[in-house]
Amino acid sequence: MHTINGRGTWLVTKLALPHLKKSKNPRVLTLSPPLDMSPKWFKDFPAYTMAKYNMSMLVVGHAAEFAKWGIAVNGLWPYTVIETAALNMIESEKGRPNLRTPDIMADAALEMIRKPASFTGNLCIDEVVLREAGVRDFAKYALTKGIKDEDMELDGFLSEADHARVHMLRAQHKARL
Repeated sequence: MHTINGRGTWLVTKLALPHLKKSKNPRVLTLSPPLDMSPKWFKDFPAYTMAKYNMSMLVVGHAAEFAKWGIAVNGLWPYTVIETAALNMIESEKGRPNLRTPDIMADAALEMIRKPASFTGNLCIDEVVLREAGVRDFAKYALTKGIKDEDMELDGFLSEADHARVHMLRAQHKARL
């Protein structure tokens, strides 16, 4: 896992750098979590956590290193568990109703890529990106229709501050209805 997560992120970005320098709108977007050094993320799966956090640390490092070329580098992580082919390869994970579709990550990625190059070095959460961009309909991202936002299964690596921010944005949305 370290070979693909951290090393793969570093190597692909390194090899893309000459092309990014020539681009009119150079962007690097890594699917990596916010950095939360709470022991709860390390106690059961330290190698997995380290592999994911390597990617996030590369976002921060590359953002600083590449700023001189106007290359924006950011990370994106799902607030809820996303139904993916990888998840469905695990028999016990199939058929879970309270997940979101990959569309939410695609829409959040598009929002991030549209931001100016000064938006760099950020480790963002999909739902936060979209709510701050004005998206109000999250039902369209539910794998199973009718599942409410608060009933979705939350992804890992999210801090209490991350949860508080999402809850605040959800409350603001409800207040506008």
